[in-house]
Amino acid sequence: MHADPGDPSAQPTGRAAGRPLAGLATVVTGASSGIGRAIALAFAGAGADVLVSYRANENGARDTAARAAALGVRALVARLDLADPADIERFAAEAWERLGRVDVWVNNAGADILTGSGAQLSDREKLDRVLAVDLRGTVLCSWAAVERMRAARGGVILNTSWDHAVLGMAGRNPEIYAAAKGGILSFSKSLARTVAPTVRVNVLAPGFIATAFEGVADEGWRRFVEEITPLGRWGTPEDVAQVAVFLASPAAGFLTGAVIPVNGGVV
Repeated sequence: MHADPGDPSAQPTGRAAGRPLAGLATVVTGASSGIGRAIALAFAGAGADVLVSYRANENGARDTAARAAALGVRALVARLDLADPADIERFAAEAWERLGRVDVWVNNAGADILTGSGAQLSDREKLDRVLAVDLRGTVLCSWAAVERMRAARGGVILNTSWDHAVLGMAGRNPEIYAAAKGGILSFSKSLARTVAPTVRVNVLAPGFIATAFEGVADEGWRRFVEEITPLGRWGTPEDVAQVAVFLASPAAGFLTGAVIPVNGGVV
């Protein structure tokens, strides 16, 4: 039996306030850039070993791993195609084999339909991609992880939704994202009940975060976001990452099925 990372009475020897995840083995999907990279680096800074996944941006993932390793932890890289159910099972088996165990699994990766080639897809193609990658990918990764975590008697799953999934936003792209991210939110709440008390499942719900989309938004839209945000700015990937560290740590040991909006108060 290995320790539940959310159980303060079972903390690995040497875990200190400044390294709340010391001794934990973690997986972060989609960690080649943006929020995933920030989470992987925050986990490494908190003392956790990390396995980062990528689909196409191998160089970005290796850069994330190199930065994490420089913080004094073990950092590994593996490819994962979330649209391929067989590859998800292969990746989960690889994660446990290479890390020895996984204490925290973060489902961060998602399909980009707002920038680059993704923005040129038809509405139907965008819907198919987001449902396959974001929703089905999260469900299958969660099932693969919790099956192994329950056998090992402990673990934490963090899934990524969207703050507007609970409020709504006009527009075709928001409709598509809401279909997937709302599903992730509801699925996670049910999964949390299924796997408690052995595994904790919580949800990150970022709002307007300064990632690739913010970089291509026009000046008027960027100002609009600042104006509607009570805290007066776009969020950063690091804002989300620090909440992820908290949810993975013993400090959140009595939280499961929770949805944490990281959005400056917009929703």
